[in-house]
Formats: sequence, structure tokens, C-alpha cells
Amino acid sequence: MKRLFSTAAILLSAALTLTACGGGDPLTSASPAPAESGSASEPAAGKVVIGSANFPENVLLGEIYSQALAAKGVQVEEKFNIGSREVLYDQVKSGGLTILPEYIGSLLAFVDNTATAKSKDDVVAALKEKLPAELEVLTPAAAEDNNSLTVTKETATKEGLTTIEDLVKVAKNYAVGGPPEFKSRQEKNFKDTYGLEFKEWKKTGDATADAIKDGTVQVGNVFTTDPKIIINDLVSLQDNKSAFAAENIAPLVNKAGVNDTVKTTLDAVSAKLDTAGLVALMKRVAVDKDDAEAVAKDWLTQNGLL
Repeated sequence: MKRLFSTAAILLSAALTLTACGGGDPLTSASPAPAESGSASEPAAGKVVIGSANFPENVLLGEIYSQALAAKGVQVEEKFNIGSREVLYDQVKSGGLTILPEYIGSLLAFVDNTATAKSKDDVVAALKEKLPAELEVLTPAAAEDNNSLTVTKETATKEGLTTIEDLVKVAKNYAVGGPPEFKSRQEKNFKDTYGLEFKEWKKTGDATADAIKDGTVQVGNVFTTDPKIIINDLVSLQDNKSAFAAENIAPLVNKAGVNDTVKTTLDAVSAKLDTAGLVALMKRVAVDKDDAEAVAKDWLTQNGLL
């Protein structure tokens, strides 16, 4: 869950996304990739199955991975728009999916709800320790998509709110909105980090920014790539005590299903993917309504990956 962009221009051009935490139906049709010939130390990866969560940014990332691998001769099957991490993680672990675009901080919180790592390097190190033997996170991209707690500009001015810590003095009078899993994932974290307790938690999903604007909630978990932060004249409060961990994007893979060609290709994608570039891509997908397949192809071509 989450993301860091430094300018209003970046926010305005960003797409409506959720950070891999939306709900969805279980994936029942995927099955492990068929066995291929190859050495014991080097999986053949004649076929990989790429999955995605059910929000536009994750689908786009899956499309980028898919086209990059296909260009290297890897047979790819796409299983996009599946659902939440709760569903996807088990599918990657079992081999029903081979590759999944992930957000490292949220992934770590999922596999270890006591994790305290916040920086990219610390989160990656913790994942190496906590992920099961079947799974591996490849090299993260510079691109991030972070969580925020966001309020209206009017509320921020009236109550003198610039940081999440400032919310402590008013939160018991406020309703907070976010994805369905937001309370279970963050309530203890907010209390432990900030002493923060809200009057009420509401499931506002991808309408959270609108719910803040119309007063349904006073605070919301709006991802920092959401252009409605600017459109609705909202303010994302500074996470001054790092309640939210780094959320760099990285491929989560089932190790038995990937070989060096797959790994080096995905690493090459991550090496080119930065936050500003992702924001520009998502503007095309979510604001301009361009097809994700075409947007992915354009980006890969421009970056010498096709």
C-alpha cells in the first residue's frame, strides 16, 4: 500500500490506482507451468504465468513484464485482474502464477505483520529472510507508489495539520476511509507509531478521495499517484514517523519457474522504471484511457527493451 511523489505536477498526471490491496475472487483456473527440460540449477522457464492484482497500475506492470519476456522468446500466459494479495500470494507460492508485480513494503507486512523495516534496503533484506523458499523478490525498481493519509485543504488549514502526527489531536472525532483491508492492516500500526485512533473506519475503496471531498470521511488512505489529490484540492499529510514502509515495485517470482533469461529481463525492466515514468504511463491508461498493452509497448520500445 503506497507511494512517494514530490510535486503537484506528478500527482496531477498520475492514475487512479490501489496499492495491490483490493478484494477479488480466488484464482481457480491457473495451474503450475508444465515441466520443461533443463538442468537442476537452471529452470527452463519455457512458459511463465504472469498475474496481476485488480487495479490499472498493476495490470500495466504485468503487461510490461509480459511483453518484455515475450521479446526474449519466453512463452507467456497472462492472468490479469485477479484480485487481492491474499489471493495472489498463494498462487505464486504454489506455482499457479510464476510472476507478480509487487510493492515491497506491503508484501513484507503481509508475510510478517511484526516487521519494522522501512527503507528500501531494509525491506528487501527482511523479505529475503521472511519469504518462503519457493519465492524470491527480484531487484526493485526506483519507481514507488505509496500510501498516504489525506484530508481536505480546508481541514488541514482549520486544524493546523501538516503531518500524520498532527492528526492525533483530532482523529477521535474523525472517520477514516480506505480499501477493505485498510483497518486490519494499519490500525495497530497507526496506534503504535503515532498513538493515532480514529472514531470510525469506513470501507471507501477507490472512491476514497471523493469520500474525503464530500465529507463521508474526514481522512482517507489515498495513494499518492491519485490525480484526485489535486483535482479535489486535498492535502496528503507527511508521514513524519515512517508508518508506511518503502513501496518500490519489484517482481515476485516462483523460483522454480524462472531462469536467468527471465530474471535478467525483469531486472532490465526494473532498471528503467522510475516514479515519474510510471506516473506518465498511468496518466495514459487511467486518464487518457489508452490501452495498457499499447502503453506498455511504447514504453518498452522507448527504453530499448523491445
